[in-house]
Amino acid sequence: MLSFLGHRRTCAAKQKERDERIRSLPPEFHAPLSLDEERLLARPVSEIVAGVQGGTLAAPHVLLAYGKKALKAHAATNCLTEVFIARAWHEPDGWARTCNTQGPLAGMPVSFKDTVGVAGEDACIGYSAWVGKTVQKDAAIVRLLKDAGAVPFVKTNVPITLLSFESANDVFGTTTNPHSKAYSPGGSTGGEAALLAYGGSRIGIGTDVAGSVRAPAHFSGVYSVKASMHRFLRTGNVTSMPGQEGIPATYSPMARTLEDLETFWKAIFAMKPWEYDHSVLPIPWREVDLASGKPIRWGVLWDDGVIAPSPACRRALEIVVSELKSRGHEVVPIDAPSPYEGLKLGSQLIWAEGAKLCTRPIRWGETNDPGVQQAQIMFAMPRFLKGIYAWYLRHIRKDEVYAGLVECCTEKTTEEYLGLIAQREAYRDRWFQALRADAFDFILTVPNALPATPHGGMKDGFKGSGYTFLWNILDYTAGVLPVTHVDKEQDALGPGEFKPRNAVERDIYKMYDAQKMHGLPVGVQVVGKRLEEEKVLEGMKLIEGLLRDAGKAYTLLDPVD
Repeated sequence: MLSFLGHRRTCAAKQKERDERIRSLPPEFHAPLSLDEERLLARPVSEIVAGVQGGTLAAPHVLLAYGKKALKAHAATNCLTEVFIARAWHEPDGWARTCNTQGPLAGMPVSFKDTVGVAGEDACIGYSAWVGKTVQKDAAIVRLLKDAGAVPFVKTNVPITLLSFESANDVFGTTTNPHSKAYSPGGSTGGEAALLAYGGSRIGIGTDVAGSVRAPAHFSGVYSVKASMHRFLRTGNVTSMPGQEGIPATYSPMARTLEDLETFWKAIFAMKPWEYDHSVLPIPWREVDLASGKPIRWGVLWDDGVIAPSPACRRALEIVVSELKSRGHEVVPIDAPSPYEGLKLGSQLIWAEGAKLCTRPIRWGETNDPGVQQAQIMFAMPRFLKGIYAWYLRHIRKDEVYAGLVECCTEKTTEEYLGLIAQREAYRDRWFQALRADAFDFILTVPNALPATPHGGMKDGFKGSGYTFLWNILDYTAGVLPVTHVDKEQDALGPGEFKPRNAVERDIYKMYDAQKMHGLPVGVQVVGKRLEEEKVLEGMKLIEGLLRDAGKAYTLLDPVD
């Protein structure tokens, strides 16, 4: 009881602190956006940076515009956690006033997922027990960005445990999708996606261990590229699963537009990130030319064998495939090692310790993520009962998919864990051989079987991350770009049209309703091989250019404040 009361007091105090930081900002941050500020917010990052470098824009003026818009985004979606706009604004030594005005990100405000370590700020990632444990030293990515002239100004919300496609916790509350309050903006980098989609930031940093920057990009209608391991800075940040390296989380940029995403990637590499973080490979940014005349071969993963893409998500993929084919690109279905096998393998690696690490900080009475809660129940079930249940699913229900996942849901011994690492390497080699034989430049697929899921949907939906998780298991570079929106007429699923093949698919499709989802963003995923961040960005640019030329360009959210 004392723990519960302490939890409640801590949450109330943290929310009060956040609200007070917002209320105590100078009056100009609470004034309506001026026409000049609206115009500034519409400018790409490259133009803002050039303006600051050339002296035609002042970094504090840029911060004011983005600070005002971020507060409006927060009022609409509850996306912010730590608000340190005052530290950036403060005269005479605020970050916006002392920034490197000749750096590759001169004067540009940058937002961070709550995991990012900013000296003097909390990084509690939704655990009330971690409130007040102030970070003592800037993470490597923060040091680099400050040296590049960027201005850190806010951090954004995440789900407790970080293992969810929602973003809710007792400390900061639930973040909503800026397109529809009834739906999640994604997770675990959901607050960042909501802020970017609303226009309260143009560039931000997130993490991805099973789709945590790509699912939010898909759910919220923004852009991201998940880096391969050791390509992007990660040292000095906070995690819910320290030491979890079976499926390592990679820090990766997100942006409101594809142009901004490319500018951000190039700026970071102009700063030689390997000189800031020991974990980063010393690979400079490499220019890729897809217009050189060499044929481009695209493989398409239409179905992962576990959950068929919903009509809305399949339509987005079909739009891209159709445009590529109409321009003479070679686009063929991919025949590769079983994605389901990868899902089984990856789920065992990421949950090898039985979800103990990510739930250990949770206090009595603190709300857990509904998906993680379901996983805990399965882990707690005795092995012999799981065996009986799996036998029933396999032989009575004829559901091999769910049976295989159930029987794998056990805490691993050291020997079992090392065996899984060996299996992971063998699985990666099979993919390597398959892609080399087929000579694919890219793989196209959906980012998720559904558009954004409703709040609480992870109770059933936590098993449905296969379309993103696969590329973490393989450590491939993967990007997401928005393509269209759910259409209640085109994407409706009539009675009797769909028969689930397994329990996972059945539970996911309980949430699909094109009528209620009308207007939600729908993206497509572009996958390259390991360490092909530059190439994946070029592939995304090629697709977006084709859609623009065909009059099918995605329309960004432009909220009426």
